Amino acid sequence: MVSAEILRLASLLFVSLYPWFHPTLIPPTFVDRVVAIGRHEPTGVPNQDRFVPEASGFLYGDFLSKQGELSAHQLYLVTNRHVIEGHIAATARPLAVKFNVKSAAPEYDAPLQDEHGKPLWHPHPNPAIDVAIMPINADFLKEQGARFDYFRSEQDLLTRAKAKEIGLSEGDGVFVLGFPMGIVDGETQEYVIVRQGVIARVRNTLESPVFTPFLIDSFVFPGNSGSPVVLRPEIVSIQGAKAPIPQAYLLGIVRDFVPYIDAAVSTQTKHLRVTFEENSGLVEVIPAEYIQETIDDLKKTTASHP
Repeated sequence: MVSAEILRLASLLFVSLYPWFHPTLIPPTFVDRVVAIGRHEPTGVPNQDRFVPEASGFLYGDFLSKQGELSAHQLYLVTNRHVIEGHIAATARPLAVKFNVKSAAPEYDAPLQDEHGKPLWHPHPNPAIDVAIMPINADFLKEQGARFDYFRSEQDLLTRAKAKEIGLSEGDGVFVLGFPMGIVDGETQEYVIVRQGVIARVRNTLESPVFTPFLIDSFVFPGNSGSPVVLRPEIVSIQGAKAPIPQAYLLGIVRDFVPYIDAAVSTQTKHLRVTFEENSGLVEVIPAEYIQETIDDLKKTTASHP
């Protein structure tokens, strides 16, 4: 018979090892920070347009001030520039944004221009940096009963300087949160889909003086554009290795997967007949600090052109 002491020691061992196997290291509020982006198209039935999913996005709060324990933020919707431009090319209607299905009103229209035709969204000033933002009225969302949360610039953003400080490197785990393959329709499918991965290449991003995206190893698909990439916190570390990273930082924003292209060549003419494009499993990610750069550029632009 197994003694009570052995059972107690076994229980303690399980508790100490459990963080290695716990699959839910992501903070629960993170699922309320991600939104599905799409457009409305008519169905032929009055007042019954259908939601057509296009991409993912997330909410980000730019720190304004702090009073006691409470911090004030300006809220922004963040996604890719190509997502906004693709939406504009597809329809003249506002951006349709879906929040957590538990919201009292889970879906909202976000106009992309004001009554004078002035754009209400703002891209990063460098066209190569595929980031776009839109200011969001947080008070309005609260009044409408939306269930949401947001990444906070002063505590969640992982800049390159901070990444070097904590020893971010290849092999570190990540989470990708989004809505791949249009899986957002239905009564229970507005919950974000969370996938795991690892950082595949980041050192050139940390050291480069110019814009350089980093790579993660994680399968993403159409619909994941604009998804946030979050660092998976580590509870313990191997002796002699770097210290564990206890926080789930915002690392960046998914741009697209890196394709693997195979070519079929005619054995007779030696000419290219057809090419096949496959998902390589590698994903190009724009570092999160460029989100803040885009917001800072918007504030500078607004200040110079009130």
